[in-house]
Amino acid sequence: MPQLNWPVTGCSSGFGEDFVHAILARGDRVITTARRANGCLQHFKLAGAAVLDLDFTASQAELDTKMREALSIHGGIDVLVNDAGYIELGLVGDVRCGLPIYPSHERLLAQCNTNLFGTINRMRSILPHLWGIRSGALVFIGPLAGWVGVEGCGSYSATKFALEGVVSCLRSELATLNVSTLLVEPSNFRTDIMGLTRMQTNRTTIADYAALSDKILQGCEGKSGSQPGDPRKGVERIIDVVKGDGMAKGKEDAGEAPIRERRGSH
Repeated sequence: MPQLNWPVTGCSSGFGEDFVHAILARGDRVITTARRANGCLQHFKLAGAAVLDLDFTASQAELDTKMREALSIHGGIDVLVNDAGYIELGLVGDVRCGLPIYPSHERLLAQCNTNLFGTINRMRSILPHLWGIRSGALVFIGPLAGWVGVEGCGSYSATKFALEGVVSCLRSELATLNVSTLLVEPSNFRTDIMGLTRMQTNRTTIADYAALSDKILQGCEGKSGSQPGDPRKGVERIIDVVKGDGMAKGKEDAGEAPIRERRGSH
C-alpha cells in the first residue's frame, strides 16, 4: 500500500497523540496540528512528523489557507483525523464560569465552535482535494456522549449528537466519490479528556443543583486516568479500518459504516 499522508488534530494528548505515534510506526506521514504548534508539538517534529500551526476555530477562509499549506507539505492528503475538542462540564441550566456577566450561551457557543463548527469547517477545507483525487478518508472522533446524554455534559453531548448527524449525511453525499467517512464513538478510554485541568469546569450557582454539581465534578476527578480502555489499542484498530490492515484485512466493507464502540475495553 502506498505511503499515506495524515493530518491529525488534537495531537497534544489522548487519542490524537497516540494516532501520531501509531501512524509514524506504520511508515506513513503525519501532519500534526495545534494552536501555537511550534511550541507544544516540537517533539513530534523530532519523531518525523510535520508540524502545522492551526486555530481550529478560525474562519473558513483561514482554514482553507491552512489546508493548502498542509497539502503542500507532502504533495497531498489522504486521511484527515478530526480529534480536537474538549468537554464543557456543567449543568445545562447553569453552564457558566460562576460569574453572572459570563452567560451560559457564550459557554455553549464556545463548545460548539471548537467541537462542531471547527470540525465541519476543517472538513469543508479538505473536501475539494478529495473530490479531485476521488479517494481518501475522513475520520471523526465522537465519543459515547454522541450516543446518550450524560449529566453535566449537556453542551458536550449536544456537539457530539450533532456531529453524528452531520457525518451520517456526509457519508451518503460522498458515496459516489470514493471518499470514506468513519465516525468512531469510543467509551471509557484512558485519556486525559476528563481531567479537571483539561475540561472547562463550572460549579453551579443554583442551590438546588449544588449536590449534583459536586457529585459530577468529584466523579470526573476520580475517573480520569483510570478508565479501562487502552487508547493505543483503540487507535490501532481505527488505522486498521482506514488502511484495510490487521483486523480489517480482507473485509472490503470495513470502512463503509461508522464504528460505534460502546465498551471501554475495546
